[in-house]
Amino acid sequence: MFVLLGFFVLTATATGEEPSNKNQEQGTNKFPALDKARSYRGVLAFVDHANRRGSLRVESTGEFFRNPPHPFAMLPYGIVRRHGAPADLRDMPLGGVLHVRAYLPPDPKTSAVPVSQSGPPERPAENHVLLLEDESSFCLREGKVWKLKEIDLQQNQGVIVASREPKEGGGDNKAAEEKLTFNAATRIWRGRECLALADLIAEGAWPAEGKKSLAGQAVQLGLNWQPTPGGVFLRYHISDIWLDDTALQRAAQNQTETHKALIRSRWMPAIVDAVEYGKFGRATVTVTLFGGMDDSLYADFKKGNQAVMNASENTLKHAGGDYGPAHMASRGSILDVTRATGEIPLGSSGIQVRFETDLIIEGIRPGRVVRVRPASWPELTVPREEYLSDGNSTEVRFPSPAIFPKY
Repeated sequence: MFVLLGFFVLTATATGEEPSNKNQEQGTNKFPALDKARSYRGVLAFVDHANRRGSLRVESTGEFFRNPPHPFAMLPYGIVRRHGAPADLRDMPLGGVLHVRAYLPPDPKTSAVPVSQSGPPERPAENHVLLLEDESSFCLREGKVWKLKEIDLQQNQGVIVASREPKEGGGDNKAAEEKLTFNAATRIWRGRECLALADLIAEGAWPAEGKKSLAGQAVQLGLNWQPTPGGVFLRYHISDIWLDDTALQRAAQNQTETHKALIRSRWMPAIVDAVEYGKFGRATVTVTLFGGMDDSLYADFKKGNQAVMNASENTLKHAGGDYGPAHMASRGSILDVTRATGEIPLGSSGIQVRFETDLIIEGIRPGRVVRVRPASWPELTVPREEYLSDGNSTEVRFPSPAIFPKY
């Protein structure tokens, strides 16, 4: 239960002594290195956005479509990227191909999904995700593009032969060619336009029927999985084609605005680095804001401004309060905002915020996850499934992890 630290603070200061080092709590928060994470790719089969978890049909050889969906959970500081922009699990379409960087669960006892044992490639034990990104985000981060080699079109559907290659350097002879399906539902983006298959046929860029060389045209692709005729077990489908940088930049801009609105309504997630306790419920809290957000959100944290801080579960659900996130939250002013120099690990923004409040709550402890809202952001009510009511353990989840199979 999230309660005021009245007894603790009164006991520590009942004699009228000034707060001392014994009233300080320090955390040892570290963000894991991306290059140490396990990498794999799969198709999104299920999403529970409120608990930041879901299931992936992990790519493997053989009868891919028979693989049972494998559960995964986002780490509290785990980052989701779509179209090269910040995203939330709720933004990711079912059936989409996703690239994963994941670790073993930090604490199996509190994992939001069953802990997996080491098994075949389609059941990785590393299912706590640091980075989850769609195909276009992966290519942008890796500096790669898809080179379209040949198209074979029959009755408004067909196959494109393509390879994923470095954008700079004139190609990669080692890049394997893949056959990717497409149809009339495939969205084709050019500049500010959204084209249909019929538009490219009318322009003469693509044939109405038959094969045509595309001469290695560089594009970005959105991929998903659809049932494929002819007994092909694993062949991805093209959901989107971005023909130029302007088209993809517009997609990224739209996604960024969607995510900014989400964070302003749900508050910025952070991890508590230290707490200095004062008299009668006062405390100074130092937190590190999580990474992966748009710069404009971080810019709203300014020295001297008012802010509100609430405890959170590792799924980033607000904790404590029967009426939403602001019910039991601590309010106060921002004392300082500092930015770390040098290389910032993925998951961290490198931005520390010192916050002073006269009413500290139990859930704000070193190593714990919190949510912070600058006073300039609107105070809104979030859906009931996105916060835990007062009196509930932070491990209470609906649905429980029992909805996932154990491997």
